[in-house]
Amino acid sequence: MLTMPLSETQWSPTEEKIAKTAFDTAYCREVASMMAEVKRQAQGATNPDELWKLHDFLSARRHDLDGKYDFRSSMLIFVFAQLLKEDWLKLGELEGLSADKIAKIKALALI
Repeated sequence: MLTMPLSETQWSPTEEKIAKTAFDTAYCREVASMMAEVKRQAQGATNPDELWKLHDFLSARRHDLDGKYDFRSSMLIFVFAQLLKEDWLKLGELEGLSADKIAKIKALALI
C-alpha cells in the first residue's frame, strides 16, 4: 500500500546519490541507443528528404528526452517507474532507496 503522497517524498543524501547515478545511467543508455539510430539513418540517407526526416527524428527525440528525464525530487518516483517500464533502468540499480520508494516505483511500473 502506498502510504506517503508521492509529492511529499523525501530523499536522504545517500538516496539522492543513488538516484542521480541511476538517472544518469539510464540517460546515457537511452542517448547511446538514439545515437546508434541516428548514425544508421545518416549512413542510409541518400537525398534531402531523408536528411530532413533525420532532423525530425532528432527533434522529436529531444522533446521526449527533455520531458522524461526530470530530476526534481517530486518527479523521480515517476521517472524511475517509466525508465523501468522502458527497460532503460534495472530495479537493482535503485538498490539503497527506501523500501517505500521501491514499492511505489514497482507499483507504478507494474512490476
